[in-house]
Amino acid sequence: MKKVLFLTGDFTEDYETMVPFQMLEMVGYTVHTVCPDKKKGEIIKTAIHDFEGDQTYTEKPGHNFKLNYSFTDINVSEYAGLVIAGGRAPEYLRLNEKVIEIVKHFFTTNKPVAAICHGIQILTAAGVVNGRKLTAYPAVGPEVILAGGEFQAIPVDGAFVDGNLVTSPAWPAHPAFIREFLKIMGAKIEL
Repeated sequence: MKKVLFLTGDFTEDYETMVPFQMLEMVGYTVHTVCPDKKKGEIIKTAIHDFEGDQTYTEKPGHNFKLNYSFTDINVSEYAGLVIAGGRAPEYLRLNEKVIEIVKHFFTTNKPVAAICHGIQILTAAGVVNGRKLTAYPAVGPEVILAGGEFQAIPVDGAFVDGNLVTSPAWPAHPAFIREFLKIMGAKIEL
């Protein structure tokens, strides 16, 4: 059974953790949800980011999400793919050297990577977007450009694929985001 590593953390976007985790498990992947400095069974707090007509998204308390794997137990060679949730968590997760090493591993080995919304901040901090085409939440677009990436302005419900990398602007893109990730993971779903 293929394993997927899922990076998340406190005040990650609720839907961007809960929904992809459940979708990937639904189709049969073993998904290890991890956060630096936290162990299996510990909780992260999520936040709900919504678009309500303001100049930016609003933030409300989300759910408590129980991690199912310990960050210190990660062996990156065991994973077929990586998913990075968005929200506020990436702004501090990208400061963790081990997180950066993990991300670099997936790019140097050309394994599938999916990042959504502000999750792309971890990619820019890892220095893996130079020369790549990708999208993100629009406020992260300048970071993509400064890191040498080609920011793609696409609809909020879309996904952009560049080789082993799938990116999306925000949680309304989950159907496209996960569909494209499953394709590069080699999954075959017959209806």
